[in-house]
Amino acid sequence: MQSPLPTQQSFQSERDWRVWWRLTRPHTLTAAFVPVSIGTALAFHETNIRLSLFVAMLVASLLIQAATNMFNEYYDYKRGLDSAESVGIGGAIVRDGIAPKTVLWLAVSFFIAAMFIGIYICIHSSWWLAAIGVVCMAAGYFYTGGPLPIAYTPFGELAAGFFMGVVIILISFFIQTGSVTMVPIVVSVPIAILVGSILLANNIRDLDGDRKHGRKTMAILVGRTNAIRILAGMLIFSFAWIIGLVAFHVVSAWTLLVFLSVPKAIAATKGFIGKTKPLDMMPAMKATAQTNTQFGFLLAIGLFISHWL
Repeated sequence: MQSPLPTQQSFQSERDWRVWWRLTRPHTLTAAFVPVSIGTALAFHETNIRLSLFVAMLVASLLIQAATNMFNEYYDYKRGLDSAESVGIGGAIVRDGIAPKTVLWLAVSFFIAAMFIGIYICIHSSWWLAAIGVVCMAAGYFYTGGPLPIAYTPFGELAAGFFMGVVIILISFFIQTGSVTMVPIVVSVPIAILVGSILLANNIRDLDGDRKHGRKTMAILVGRTNAIRILAGMLIFSFAWIIGLVAFHVVSAWTLLVFLSVPKAIAATKGFIGKTKPLDMMPAMKATAQTNTQFGFLLAIGLFISHWL
């Protein structure tokens, strides 16, 4: 049963900018910033970067990510998944008293803003990107919206990794160079895996609650222990992939800077072992997201440095 919304607290919360900031789930926004940075860094090896297109792509990606988070907030509330006691949510509706319709319309507004920015990008690159942009926004909506949300299936990690990893990197590269080569495709692989790992970590944390509400996530299907093993395998594979790219001279050895994020990856895996309560798993969940952030930023830095040396 859904918790009644507070009245006096509602008015207080809506005047607090921190409530709106939490609604975007800022800890997830690096999943949009990192791929854009990497795609642009790769394009830097091919051409002069147009800063206006980089900024436009970055803002559009952040808007779509934030809107996706808001749709998540809205539909999880409508389906009764979120309560004031839920761990790891924005909580704008169940804790802060923001009206559900306000959250929904704000998400739609973010999508519309991203669409207008997308038009600008298409004008300066290719109108084919309009179709890709529509598909990306549809994926963001149907991740938790619609009759069969992607997040309720075993394909949530795959969808998030593909769109937030592969697609964003390739678009960021394309709008600068006018083409797509094999290099950005293979470089996008570990980023896609790490974005997927964030979703897997989230599903490990929420496994018991998701099962009660009929979800069929990968973590539920394989069990908690195997899900943790898969998470560890995804993290290991991401680092190993970079070694392979360096060994085959696809990228510079400077990209090995990503190994500075290994401690976070270890903390992410170990933090889940032996834990069953969502609150106890929050540090591991946070470490998984930080692994993606650190790995991605270090990879982008390595790519930029290698251009100059």
